[in-house]
Amino acid sequence: MSSTVFTGAATAIITPFTADGVDYDTFGRLIDFQIEKGINAIVAAGTTGEGSTLTDREHEEVIAFCVKRIAGRVPLIAGTGSNNTAHAIERTKTACSAGADAVLLVTPYYNKTTQRGLVASFAAIADASSVPCILYNVPSRTGLNMLPETLKELSAHERIAAVKEACGNVSQVAKERLLCGDALDIYSGCDDQIVPTLSLGGKGVISVISNMMPAETAEICARFFRGDVQGAAELQLRMLPLMNQLMIETNPIPAKAACAAMGFGENRVRLPLVTMEEGNRQKMLGMMRELGLEVQA
Repeated sequence: MSSTVFTGAATAIITPFTADGVDYDTFGRLIDFQIEKGINAIVAAGTTGEGSTLTDREHEEVIAFCVKRIAGRVPLIAGTGSNNTAHAIERTKTACSAGADAVLLVTPYYNKTTQRGLVASFAAIADASSVPCILYNVPSRTGLNMLPETLKELSAHERIAAVKEACGNVSQVAKERLLCGDALDIYSGCDDQIVPTLSLGGKGVISVISNMMPAETAEICARFFRGDVQGAAELQLRMLPLMNQLMIETNPIPAKAACAAMGFGENRVRLPLVTMEEGNRQKMLGMMRELGLEVQA
C-alpha cells in the first residue's frame, strides 16, 4: 500500500461557474477559506466538483489551478475517474503531471462492469499513475457496488492506497476493514457516517458539508482521534440535519446553493443538473443560520 494520503477531513470542493466557464476568483477564495479553517485535504473535479461536465481542457486547468493555489499547504486529490478506462488513464496522467498528490477513481458508471472488470480497470489506471489512487464506491450514483473481496484484491496494488466508501452500508465497511486491514485506508464518503467509519478504523471523510463548514467537519475527526468519541458524535449529530438537507436534491445542487448564499460565487450548476427548488433552498438556509453560518437570502 502507498502511504496514507491524508488523515481527517477532505473537502470535495465545488467548481464555481459563471455563464462563461470556471470562476477562478471565487475558486481561489474558497480554497483559501478551506485551508484557513483547518481542512486536511481538498478533492477537486470530483462528483461535487461536477467533474463529469468539465471539458478535458477545463479539467486540466482546474487541477493546475488548484495545485498552484494550494501550494503544498494540504494534499490535492484530483478526480480523474470515468466510465471509459482509457479516458481515466489520460486524465490521471495529466493530473500527475500537474502536481496532484493523489487521484480519486470512481467505479465505472453506466457500463456496470463485473467485479473482475473493476479489478482490471482500476489496475490499469493505477499502473499509469505516479501518485496514490483512492478508489470511490458510490453505488447509488453508478449502479455498481464494489465488493469487499474486490477491494482486498485491489489493495495489493502498490499505488492503490484507499477507498472512499459511499455505499451507505456500515456492515460492508466493517467487512472491508476485516478483509483489507492496514493494506487499504478507508474514508467515509457519507457525511452522516463519519464517526461510524472512524470507529471501524477509517482515516477520515471526503465531505460535502465541509464546503460550508470545514472547521467543524475537521473537528469531528480531530475529536475522535483525540479519544473524544462522544464529542465527535455530538458534533456530527448537531450537523446532521444540514448534512441530510444537502442530499435532499442531487449533489452538488444544494452545495452550490449553500456556497452561493455564503458569498462563494453564483448558484449555477451545469445541465443536466438544475438549481435547487426554492422551498428546499430556504429550508437549507434556515438550517445554516441555526448552525451559526452567515448567509444571504
